[in-house]
Amino acid sequence: MWITSSLETIKTPTVIALGNFDGVHRGHQRVIEPVAVAARVGLPVLAGAVHGVSSETGSFGTDAAPIPTVVTFYPHPQEFFTGQRRLLLTPISEKAQYLQTLGIEQLVLLPFDWALANLTPQEFVEQILVERLQARWISVGQDFRFGRKRAGTIADLQQIAAQYGIPVEVASLHLHQGERISSSAIRQALSQGDLDRANQLLGRPYTLVGKVIAGKQLGRTIGFPTANLQLPDDKFLPCCGVYSVWAKSAELGQQPGVMNIGYRPTVDGQQISVEVHLLDWSGDLYGQTLTVSLEQFLRPEQKFASLDDLKAQIQRDAEQARLGLAAQQV
Repeated sequence: MWITSSLETIKTPTVIALGNFDGVHRGHQRVIEPVAVAARVGLPVLAGAVHGVSSETGSFGTDAAPIPTVVTFYPHPQEFFTGQRRLLLTPISEKAQYLQTLGIEQLVLLPFDWALANLTPQEFVEQILVERLQARWISVGQDFRFGRKRAGTIADLQQIAAQYGIPVEVASLHLHQGERISSSAIRQALSQGDLDRANQLLGRPYTLVGKVIAGKQLGRTIGFPTANLQLPDDKFLPCCGVYSVWAKSAELGQQPGVMNIGYRPTVDGQQISVEVHLLDWSGDLYGQTLTVSLEQFLRPEQKFASLDDLKAQIQRDAEQARLGLAAQQV
């Protein structure tokens, strides 16, 4: 996966999916998946195509195979305009991994600044999509807007792109049980502990990817050693509490576990931590990168009267997690 935030190092020509795509959820996948297909089979283009696209053959030209590309904005436009930090369902490295599984070979992070924000819809298409990206084919979601003050509509994009022979495919909004699938809805579900709903909207379990670092090692003193995860600073965390999880890494394989997200009130913790106890494994995980898939929300975080009470509850949590994870494999 080629990742670039420089307009000078973009690999061209491209077929592109255009949007923010935080979470790479089921709705986003409807926009992204056709891009890999377009690059592979060479979908028809409009008459009058430019930059090496053939209007005679009705397919991509022979000068170079187009690269399946996702084009997004960094920072998120909302963060740029409000000045407020925006936590992400999928930070860049995690987003790139999911995109690669969908057949995407390049991730372009357009630097979102005042120069980009002030481009008119016509200028954005001409200067960014045509000149810089050499786009042959574009896929967007039904609610996509672009250009200064979000003035550009889907109809505008299709009309301007058609001047350069570039087709625009529009993916319809994806619904789940009558609800529009969106990154905002997933964040809300995670914040409320409704992990089932969040995972259904995503189309996969919500994951945390982090490096195992040294902690206070309190867990091992009560018989439940944990791996403390250092996550990207911009990673969105679900609500504090205890979760059943699958943890995996290249060295570890996949192991069942129970995870706590919270402040450890029983021992007067001051900072939020993410700790995973593996149910059927012991050893040294320091320095490894773990991918932890959240499968079930077991309970909210709570303060116990003693470490013995905490230990007894962790034992119950572990058994509940073991039963739930085992049921998945039946």
